Amino acid sequence: MNAQGVGQDLGNGITIATITGDKLLRGTTAGNFTVTGVSGTIATLAGTVKFTTHKGTLTVTVTGTFNLATGEFSAAGAVTDATGKLDDATGNLLFKGVENLSTGSFVEDVTGKVCLED
Repeated sequence: MNAQGVGQDLGNGITIATITGDKLLRGTTAGNFTVTGVSGTIATLAGTVKFTTHKGTLTVTVTGTFNLATGEFSAAGAVTDATGKLDDATGNLLFKGVENLSTGSFVEDVTGKVCLED
């Protein structure tokens, strides 16, 4: 799976994005993150990313890092909940991108594997 996201950091650990490229996950995301630590310019974070698609929803619980100086981020985790036609989905996803620290807009690549039960 390979998808792209264009989104906005709304502040207070909340993000939204539009996902394109991959038919299964095409739609929107809502992220909710908490900073779990900071070392120098690197913040560690944990949270969830919920995909909303025409097939249902898919929630991924992630941990990762955010560079406070450059805006680069990376987070990965497992599918922890799904609804609709995605109900029995399993898998792991990686989110990697960069945020414009002035505007809060970001771009990201979403890669990994999502498996659906037949």
